[in-house]
Amino acid sequence: MNYVFDGTYNGFLCCVFEYFECKDKDVCVRIEGDVAARADMFNQSKTIITDVVRAKRVQMGLQKRLGNFAAIDFFKVFLSEDRKAFSSSFSIICQIFSGQKDILQNYGDHDVLYFTQTLKKVNRERHRMKAFVRFSKSSDGLFFAIIEPDFNVLPLIVGFFKKRYADQKWLIYDVKRQYGLLYAKLNVMEVNLTLEEKDALSAKSVIMLDKKDAHFQQLWKRYYQSTNIEARRNMKLHLQHVPRRYWKYLVEKQ
Repeated sequence: MNYVFDGTYNGFLCCVFEYFECKDKDVCVRIEGDVAARADMFNQSKTIITDVVRAKRVQMGLQKRLGNFAAIDFFKVFLSEDRKAFSSSFSIICQIFSGQKDILQNYGDHDVLYFTQTLKKVNRERHRMKAFVRFSKSSDGLFFAIIEPDFNVLPLIVGFFKKRYADQKWLIYDVKRQYGLLYAKLNVMEVNLTLEEKDALSAKSVIMLDKKDAHFQQLWKRYYQSTNIEARRNMKLHLQHVPRRYWKYLVEKQ
């Protein structure tokens, strides 16, 4: 049986609710529109309607059994966008609700091992994004940054930047997933840019920058160069901590 949901985390949790309500066997979770969902024509499919109330009940059930911190790990793994990780998470959650509260400690279980490995990757990417986001200031006072992380970690880092830059207006835009989060000193809202706005954001020269922005970028480059000890340069180690795929968005690498 295939459970086809809308690709949201609430939709994913509703698959768990449906599983226990209908007691279906051999369930696979699929995202609507995915190639796997279209190609798997030999299994019966059921479209899962996203219901926030049902999703909340499942999440609260996880929190009750695992605690808040462990329960949020399933959301983090979901942000990996890894379909195999979705299946592993679904299997683990179903086992937890079936009474196996200690299943996450069983690393001999293939699903638990894959879940743990994926969680580690997402946490590492979240940590990197906190360090690698570089803001530029536009002429209207908005600080903006472009990111392109391996995983959809923007929801995981917004709280960090909201606390750090609470008195400033800023926008962090994920060009890979084509959405961003805008903080206007009061709350955070999701934004989707037009094609013209995306092109302007990608080519910063099109955006009218603050007159002092180039000066501060130059100061940052000089600071980066002054702290670099050429005789102790270890490019292999450097690449482990700052992979090349991030360089195009780092001021000091321009």
